Amino acid sequence: MQFTCDIFHPNIYPDGRVCISILHAPGVDPTGYETSAERWSPVQSIEKILISVISMLAEPNDESAANVNAAKMWREDREQFERIADNLVRQTLCLPTNTSE
Repeated sequence: MQFTCDIFHPNIYPDGRVCISILHAPGVDPTGYETSAERWSPVQSIEKILISVISMLAEPNDESAANVNAAKMWREDREQFERIADNLVRQTLCLPTNTSE
């Protein structure tokens, strides 16, 4: 799964690919971070995958970051993180960006 617009999020790679366990290839995680039950399998429904992605968007996992800069900012400067994320959404929708500091 990949976003086609710019998005600033700890669990989304700069190229838009989503980093979430349920989308990872089946099998054993070489890092030992995920169980095989958390990874993709044919029994995962589209509904379950979408709910997982929505949950990830609402509650980032900054311990398993795909975008290290976003994760660091999420932890250390939430206001700046939200401003950057908001401005990217506004640019995508062709709305004026928030330039206030």
